[in-house]
Amino acid sequence: FSSATSTAGKLHTTEDSEVTYTAETSLRFTLTMAQALDIGRWDLEYEFNNTAHRTDLNGLDRLVVRRGQTFTISLHLRSGSFQPGSSPFSIIVETGPCSTESTGTRAVFGLSSSVDETCWSASASCPDGRTVALSICSPPDAPIGRYSLDLDQGHRVSLGEFVLLFNPWCPRDEVYMDSEEKLREYVLSQDGIIYQGSYKYPVGTPWNFGQFEYGILDACLRILNENPKFLRNPEEDCSARRNPVYVTRVLSAMVNCNDDRGVLFGRWRDDYADGVNPMSWRGSVEILRNWDANACQPVRYGQCWVFAAVACSVSRALGIPCRVITNYMSAHDTNSNLVIERYVDENGHSTQGSKDMIWNYHCWVESWMTRPDLQPGYDGWQASDPTPQEKSEGVFCCGPVPLKAIKEGEITFKYDAPFVFAEVNADVHTYMKYRDGKVEKIIGSTQVGQNISTKSVGSDRREDITHLYKYPEGSSEERETFKRAEHKNKLLQQGPDTGLDIKIKPAGDMKKGCDFDVLAIVTNKTDASKMCRLMFFSRATSYNGILGNDCGYKDLLNLQVGPGEEKRVPLRLNYCKYGGNITEDNLIRVAALLKDYSNNDVILTVRTIVLENPDIKIKILGEPKENRKLAAEITLQNPLPDTLEGCCFCVEGANLTGGKTITETLGSPVGPGQEAKVKVYFTPTHFGLRKLVVDFHSNKLGHVKGYRNVIIGK
Repeated sequence: FSSATSTAGKLHTTEDSEVTYTAETSLRFTLTMAQALDIGRWDLEYEFNNTAHRTDLNGLDRLVVRRGQTFTISLHLRSGSFQPGSSPFSIIVETGPCSTESTGTRAVFGLSSSVDETCWSASASCPDGRTVALSICSPPDAPIGRYSLDLDQGHRVSLGEFVLLFNPWCPRDEVYMDSEEKLREYVLSQDGIIYQGSYKYPVGTPWNFGQFEYGILDACLRILNENPKFLRNPEEDCSARRNPVYVTRVLSAMVNCNDDRGVLFGRWRDDYADGVNPMSWRGSVEILRNWDANACQPVRYGQCWVFAAVACSVSRALGIPCRVITNYMSAHDTNSNLVIERYVDENGHSTQGSKDMIWNYHCWVESWMTRPDLQPGYDGWQASDPTPQEKSEGVFCCGPVPLKAIKEGEITFKYDAPFVFAEVNADVHTYMKYRDGKVEKIIGSTQVGQNISTKSVGSDRREDITHLYKYPEGSSEERETFKRAEHKNKLLQQGPDTGLDIKIKPAGDMKKGCDFDVLAIVTNKTDASKMCRLMFFSRATSYNGILGNDCGYKDLLNLQVGPGEEKRVPLRLNYCKYGGNITEDNLIRVAALLKDYSNNDVILTVRTIVLENPDIKIKILGEPKENRKLAAEITLQNPLPDTLEGCCFCVEGANLTGGKTITETLGSPVGPGQEAKVKVYFTPTHFGLRKLVVDFHSNKLGHVKGYRNVIIGK
């Protein structure tokens, strides 16, 4: 039968339709001999099913269900009645362009007395004799994606389509998570916090994941269909979509565009004229919609937190519990030796000598799933990284790899364990290159894998999850981990104790626009006086460790430190010097190089400091209610001694701004100390806790982020 759809989008009729007979199976022939149901119309019960399957935020205009859970549709009979056992029919579900029963992408099944939650099954009841309640259940390992749903009683009736997602509420599903609170955070929450800044000063930045906004699920399904594995072998790819490990690896490759028609184009230099500065993004919705609307052309531009956030949005949309994490002092080991080699000249300035890098921070995602492909004990959080850094199996992707494998040094485990292990555990060797060409190893204090952070469940607090990736520095477990990873113990590589210690510490607040001091604290732990040379310098830096221009320098040729004495040497950082050099990352790398004249030992310590942006104040005007217009007053005070021009506020929020960005531009400049203020209006579409995310930009003060939690009443 061909069906006609009512204006309500739910009711379908078989009137005035053609009948097509096909002899497909003996089961179908048997059905033609039985009494066929005279179906006048049917209802896929979008609202009831989507609400029961926790997919109602995707909308109520189509059927979106989760695997391993029953959904119910209504068949309204035009005449006759339904008699269990005497009105047999079969149901056909298919996904992908080349569906077959052997691959699990096609299933034909009849009615049973009750549904079986381990396989495709159906049962039916008819309390009033005229409306058949047809209950259908998919297996908990069914491939996810778009499905057609047909009824066959000797002739085939297309009942429509549905989307099948992973089901983390189903104990038999490989993505099952047994905490309702965590499921609200890692699957249903449409906003969150991503951490930037430095490990000494983590800065939380709001992000609108928006996985339930209009059109986002369709874009996520399109990502799967644009993946090269699908294009090469659709049947095999669609069948493999039952496996969250496979899907997560596909997403890791498809969120970047290096090998395919992926979502984001990465750029790490300050040239974004033909696209969008990565600092400008406030959420994933605009990115995914732009990619989908522009024939899968990559969206320009992304950096690590943008890649990770988009991957998180897609994972949550498909039903995989997911979170964004930040690894501070993140190593990029290019030659797979688990060692980061850094070179400085005699003045302590970094020189080219290795492609290895240490990023001030790097973001990736963790997804929750079992790992039946590995030995027992490695289920749970799996790290994957969509930022294109190194190739894996010929493609720019990384993971998923169990966090436990990283912690235990099991670097042979799938996928890409050595690379992730190095990001959080690599040793750092620092060498000094002298003018005469001699290269000498010096004592350094850099440790990678610091303060690994993510948003806490149910609150905006930061959760430190470093313990999930590594044992405490210097512990016996850590030494055993390195031995297992066939890597030397860090403690054996730190060199002898020189009796001198040097640390870098800010003297006070480090607010952008202000002058402030940074201290080099030199401690002599010996009984003899020490004469030293101290070179204390600072340079602007980007989050991925690329150094910029000088921000301040001091060279003390003869610094005497008495026995047991602690000396504090200040370095003044003036806005007039650093203001024009720093990037929008607001980072300055401060380094202190100390040379002991008595034995020529050299000690280098490095610290990245974060300049504080001003706060954005957001005041909600009126009582927040569902489908009621609301206003927000947004204010920022100019902290700079410069006048700000071209001031602009951009505002968005899941279920607050209709999936769009509200932009308000000020018509006049904002002088030093003055306030930039706007009022925006929006209409919330769903009740509950939501985040209103704000970005401020101007010619001198760029991409300041702020947010306000808003509780929307029913």
